[in-house]
Amino acid sequence: MSDDYQIDIPPSFFAVYTDTRQRLAEPIAVVRARYEICEDLANHLLAHAQVLHHVEVPSEDEILRRIHAGLAVPDAGVSGAEAEWIVRRLAELLGWDCPPLDAAPG
Repeated sequence: MSDDYQIDIPPSFFAVYTDTRQRLAEPIAVVRARYEICEDLANHLLAHAQVLHHVEVPSEDEILRRIHAGLAVPDAGVSGAEAEWIVRRLAELLGWDCPPLDAAPG
């Protein structure tokens, strides 16, 4: 059986689903689907973060922390580890440094 999946999943995302023995905790199909969702979400948040930066919130750190807080709620549809990955990916896309995300906003 060939594997025709052509999207490269970065090691940083595999780490979200890897246990201490470096084995995937979920089937590869689940990891692929979750990666696509998280990558899409990071890209969709790009414009939102840029608007916030230019209109409302001048601090890049504060913007990323607020977005993380919104993603970290149980009803957000992503796990806590995925929320952190999404915000780190968003910071990468924006060219911003990512602040510590375990700190409370503000």
